[in-house]
Amino acid sequence: MRNLAFAVIALALFAAPATSQTISKDPAQVPSGTYAANEGHTQVLFSVRHLGLTDYHGRFDKISGTLAFDSKQPERSTVSITIDTTSLDTTSEKLNNDLKTIFRVQQYPAMTFKSTSVTRTGPDTGRINGMLTIQDVTKPVILDVTFNGGGKSPMGGGYSLGFHAAGILRRSDFGIDKMFWNRFVSDEVALTIEAEFDQKS
Repeated sequence: MRNLAFAVIALALFAAPATSQTISKDPAQVPSGTYAANEGHTQVLFSVRHLGLTDYHGRFDKISGTLAFDSKQPERSTVSITIDTTSLDTTSEKLNNDLKTIFRVQQYPAMTFKSTSVTRTGPDTGRINGMLTIQDVTKPVILDVTFNGGGKSPMGGGYSLGFHAAGILRRSDFGIDKMFWNRFVSDEVALTIEAEFDQKS
C-alpha cells in the first residue's frame, strides 16, 4: 500500500510540470481555425437572487457550437452557440419542470447566441458583444471572457481551447417574468460559462 501511494505521488509530481508546459495562455501561440464546442466540458450556469438573500443556481448541460478563432487578431474571432433548453437542470425536479414549461421547450428546444463583435481588454481577456435569442425574442448580451489557454488534448492529440465567461441579463427583456413567483427572485440573471473548444480536423 505504501509503495502504491508513493507511486501515485511520484506520478503526480512528474506529470504536473509536463502538463503545465503544454498549455499556453498566449493567443498568438495557438492555432487559428475552426473549433467545435466540447459538449462534455462546456456548461452554461445561471443564478438569480432569491428573496434578496441567496443566489439560486441552475445550468444547461447540452451546448453545441463553433468558434472561428484568429490567433493573430483575436478580436476578429466569432462564436456561435446553441443551448439545448431541454437540458435545463436545478436541484429541484419540480422547478425543472416549471422552468421547462416557462421556456416552452417543446416549441423552442434551443436558444442561441451569436457574437457581433469582440474587443480585446487584456493579454488573455476580452469582451464579446452578441445577440441572444430565447424563444422568439432576440436581445444584446455582453460577455466578459478570459482565455484559460490552449494545448494539445492528451486524449486525441488535437488542439483544444478553454474559456471562462460571465455576463448579466434581465429576465424581463426576454418575457420570462410572468410566473407567480416572479417577485420573489431578481430580474437580473448572472451567467457563468465554462467552455472548451476542440479544433476541427
